[in-house]
Amino acid sequence: MKIAVIGQSLFGQEVYKELRKDGYTIVGVFTIPDKDGKADPLATEAEKDAVAVFKFPRWRVKGQAIAEVVAQYEACGAELNVLPFCSQFIPMEVIARPRHGSIIYHPSLLPRHRGASAINWTLIHGDKKGGFTVFWADDGLDTGPILLQRECDVERNDTVNTIYKRFLFPEGVKGTVDAVRLIAEGKAPKITQPLEGATYECIQKKDNAKIDWNQSAEDLHNWIRGNDKVPGAWAEVDGQNVTFYGSTLVDNGSAANGQPLEIPGASRPGVITKAGLVLFGNDGKTLLVKNLQFEDGKMIAAAQYFSSGGSAAVELTDEENCFAEEMRAVWQSILTNVSHIEDSTDFFKSGAASMDVVRLVEEVKLRAGGSQLQNEDVYMNCTFQDFIQMCVRRLRGEDEEEELVVDYVEKNTNNMTIKMPHQLFINGEFVDAEAGKTYKTINPTDGTAICDVSLAQISDVDRAVAAAKEAFEEGEWGKMNPRDRGRLIYKLADLMEEHQEELATIEAMDSGAVYTLALKTHVGMSIQTFRYFAGWCDKIQGSTIPINQARPNRNLTFTKKEPIGVCAIVIPWNYPLMMLAWKTAACLTAGNTVVLKPAQVTPLTALKFAELAARAGLPKGVVNILPGSGAVVGQRLSDHPDVRKLGFTGSTEIGKHIMRSCADSNVKKVSLELGGKSPLIIFGDCDMDKAVRMGMSSVFFNKGENCIAAGRLFVEESIHDQFVTKVVEEIKKMKIGDPLDRSTNHGPQNHKAHLDKLVEYCQTGIKEGATLICGGKQVQRPGFFFEPTVFTDVKDHMYIAIEESFGPVMILSKFKSGEVDEVLRRANATEYGLASGVFTQDISKALYVSEKLNAGTVFVNTYNKTDVASPFGGFKQSGFGKDLGQEALNEYLKTKAITIEY
Repeated sequence: MKIAVIGQSLFGQEVYKELRKDGYTIVGVFTIPDKDGKADPLATEAEKDAVAVFKFPRWRVKGQAIAEVVAQYEACGAELNVLPFCSQFIPMEVIARPRHGSIIYHPSLLPRHRGASAINWTLIHGDKKGGFTVFWADDGLDTGPILLQRECDVERNDTVNTIYKRFLFPEGVKGTVDAVRLIAEGKAPKITQPLEGATYECIQKKDNAKIDWNQSAEDLHNWIRGNDKVPGAWAEVDGQNVTFYGSTLVDNGSAANGQPLEIPGASRPGVITKAGLVLFGNDGKTLLVKNLQFEDGKMIAAAQYFSSGGSAAVELTDEENCFAEEMRAVWQSILTNVSHIEDSTDFFKSGAASMDVVRLVEEVKLRAGGSQLQNEDVYMNCTFQDFIQMCVRRLRGEDEEEELVVDYVEKNTNNMTIKMPHQLFINGEFVDAEAGKTYKTINPTDGTAICDVSLAQISDVDRAVAAAKEAFEEGEWGKMNPRDRGRLIYKLADLMEEHQEELATIEAMDSGAVYTLALKTHVGMSIQTFRYFAGWCDKIQGSTIPINQARPNRNLTFTKKEPIGVCAIVIPWNYPLMMLAWKTAACLTAGNTVVLKPAQVTPLTALKFAELAARAGLPKGVVNILPGSGAVVGQRLSDHPDVRKLGFTGSTEIGKHIMRSCADSNVKKVSLELGGKSPLIIFGDCDMDKAVRMGMSSVFFNKGENCIAAGRLFVEESIHDQFVTKVVEEIKKMKIGDPLDRSTNHGPQNHKAHLDKLVEYCQTGIKEGATLICGGKQVQRPGFFFEPTVFTDVKDHMYIAIEESFGPVMILSKFKSGEVDEVLRRANATEYGLASGVFTQDISKALYVSEKLNAGTVFVNTYNKTDVASPFGGFKQSGFGKDLGQEALNEYLKTKAITIEY
């Protein structure tokens, strides 16, 4: 089919490219004339392909088609006109000429929002659904029969830019091409537009974008976002017209602390805060505006409205002066109508447009690889002098993009003041959950509430995933040099080390971990993990592969390891920070972005980590932290179509559910570290003292809340009683108490529900006939303390022999001397296979047993000895995939094979 493409812009360019890719013949491209010597992107693309390009300034004069223009169009012989985005009026002589007629893309769900500002009005009216229509052109204004429609949800803080980038652009390109396919196949419908629901709104221009303050906060928000960035909603402030950008609805703005700003006509003064300008609707509810633009074109962060004069000018070095002159030449090449670029030259008043902003940002990045310049920076520094000063400060690391605002909960404990964030962390900001929902996180030492924590809802998950997706696809993170990425991860590890005592204190308070263990393992190994993986950033590589040559041609095949995209991580409550580190470090090293759900009962170190990640310089959207329930947050992450990988540590039951959801949604990649019932075999020829010491550690380490804990000990009959006696003696030496007390060996269980399950677990063991040697009940003191417990005479069929306690419960069974294969059979008679161990001084026996044990990790004459360089993961129903070591990177990478013929 022969197609004429009539239109302009990047959207038109992408439609053109996809149509050619589908094999259609483009007989002509009709677009707008060059502007300031620059061709439209559609024209540039077509000219590269040697397709005929026509740049008519107009198609008609005084309502009549220009005959010469129509004749040139007719000479192309088009069978279909495709108008992806067209600002010119095309006469009916052209619209009706092709055999198949003409189709037009329109960014609304017709008949709603006919007219040129459809996206603006979708937001201004607060529509919950948006989308686009491909329709058959007629002689009316967007009234032709509908060929195809696709819709999307409109998020409450969407702007024209976000909904366009997220849906209307990418899906609009696909939808337009799909419409052409339907026409080619003879299957394209013509559905008459209904009269009901039809609306037509005027073009949004600056003069009709003034804000009416006598509205609710939501209506004000919709008006501002519906005019963001063009034409820009404005109001009079301090005697001049100020334009408002970056509006979000906020739930707690009425309590904002800051400096009042009088706004004529507003129901009450706005408030300039660290986060921006808080505005009030006539219903008392609030919205937050991030940026303001003055009449002279200068844009500032709203939080800086009352700042005097800005920063003092920096004196440039010789190298920086060279950079400034290079950028002056770039400005000159963009602003061709300006004879000379002065320090006072204004980028936008001199004729620059949005595409010029993109080019300018890219030019800076080419000349200064470490820069993380954003389009917004150009809008806020529009004179050449301001622009250069901003670039130099950014390159020196003196100019932070935006102050991180943290609403801390402060506690004086453990001889220090700890500062804990308690809100969701989305797109580089701490924010409240939808509708301000919260829950209390509990200190297991005494059962009291530590603080209120934001409780994420489905809409919060969607916002976080959208932020992660944009950071991966459009942001600096996805384009960053791997060594620069590694540098940021090293910096994050350094910050964690600076705050290690604070992190360990938070971990002890929130999870019950003994402080000394939290400092060494929970926090210490987390720091080691980030440092280890930071070193891998520039060492991820593919390979070249010899393939059979198809003579006479030659071929080169090679593979690339690429990041997957947006990854979801769901972690448990036993090692809150360490489980975060094990997965997140590998995920970020591979170049992905992450949305992480900490366990609902232990969110605080994850939120502190988010703060440190931001302070380390990780770009917005790369790390997002969402405390909340598994049923809401975990389920939405499993179902979300934009999440491409999910890493989970937790129970086997939930792991199976996650696998089903991930398969049903978009077949996302999954790695699972699930339950365990790890066997430990102790032979009579072991080093008894070491076996007792390590046997104790294998069960009671971290209060038994340890995924690789020895769930069952098989002790050779000849040493069984002696082993039990020594274990009980050691248990009596253990100090149970406040985890912040340096002499404490054994802290509280993580939460009340888990404590109750341990009590029930031990009662079941007693009922089934196992012998309770010690423990088995809650310690009579405030908090969730459970006595270290030992069971003997445990038979293979008993519940406690089969199921994991995940607590300080030692399960002991005897085996007869010489029955190595029989004890191996019993040890392997479980659906789990996370870890295992053997104690013997016979090296041959040790090697034989370690070979036969069916588990992902086998410890010989030691236990719990994990290292960041050694892969960790299970077999069977203990899951699949690896944390730690080089192998962990493969969980967050995809392999692409490329074959070139030459």
